[in-house]
Amino acid sequence: MADRKIIQEWLQKAEEDLNFARSNLLEGNNYYAQICFHFHQSAEKYLKAYIVSFELEFEKTHNLIQLLTICSSQNASILSIMKECERLNTAYIDTRYPVHWPVDYTRDKALNMKKDVEKIEDTIIGLLSEGGFI
Repeated sequence: MADRKIIQEWLQKAEEDLNFARSNLLEGNNYYAQICFHFHQSAEKYLKAYIVSFELEFEKTHNLIQLLTICSSQNASILSIMKECERLNTAYIDTRYPVHWPVDYTRDKALNMKKDVEKIEDTIIGLLSEGGFI
C-alpha cells in the first residue's frame, strides 16, 4: 500500500499552488499567465497524488493528458475530467517560455481555469477518499 505521508505531501503541494493562484486572482493581480501556470501545477500535483496512491507507473512529465491516461488505468471514470485537463494543459508552455503563437491570458480565462482545477481537485479527492487513502 502507498505511503500515506507521501500522498499527503503531493496533496499539500497541489493545495498550495491552488491557493496561491486563487489569492493572486482575488487580489486583482494582472499576472494571469502566471496564475494559470499555478492552476496547471495544482492539477498536475493532484494527478500525481492519484498516481502515487495507487502505485501506478510514475512518469516524469508535465503533460496533464499523459498523467490522466496513467490514472485511467486504475479507474476509467477519471476520464470525466479530460476536458479540464486539456484546457489546463495549455498553460504549461505558454506561461513559462517565449512562444511564437498568439497567447491571451485574461481574467476570464484564469477564472475558467480555476473552475477546471477545482473540478480536478474534487474528482481526485473523491476518488482517494473512496479508496481509503485520505
